[in-house]
Amino acid sequence: MMLATGVAASCVFLAGCGSIGAAAGAAAGISTGVVTTNPAIGFGVGIAVQAATDEAVNRLMKRLHGDQQVAIATTAGDLPIGDTKPWRVKHTLPVENGHGDVRVLREFSSALATCREFAFSVADGDKPDAHQDWFLAQACKGNDNSGGWKWASAEPAVARWGNLQ
Repeated sequence: MMLATGVAASCVFLAGCGSIGAAAGAAAGISTGVVTTNPAIGFGVGIAVQAATDEAVNRLMKRLHGDQQVAIATTAGDLPIGDTKPWRVKHTLPVENGHGDVRVLREFSSALATCREFAFSVADGDKPDAHQDWFLAQACKGNDNSGGWKWASAEPAVARWGNLQ
């Protein structure tokens, strides 16, 4: 039992966030199956723990990605058209930190909102010559001045954040 728990724990640290749910579910299922001597109960507990863990990880990643989107949209909202400025997010845990540049390309308005289209980069590392991938997105703010600039794109950033927007 201790060996199985140790193996599951080491898998979590080696494989990354994608396998945390599977490892937690396996450890809970094995433990429950051993304690109850009923593999069906262990299997059910394992599936429930995996689902709950996967949901918690997805929720956390969505919040961390949201932090990056807020930083980028706020930076784009503060810039004059054509200017470039760096953005940076640093979390307490070293997960989903990011930095790069934002360049505002154009601004357009409707009766409801003022929006900006911008290009932003995400640097791959902290070295000055680090590779940067560029993406296009939009941020908008209501014309009633009720709030700041908000991320307004879904498709152009899917490659960056997946379906966790």
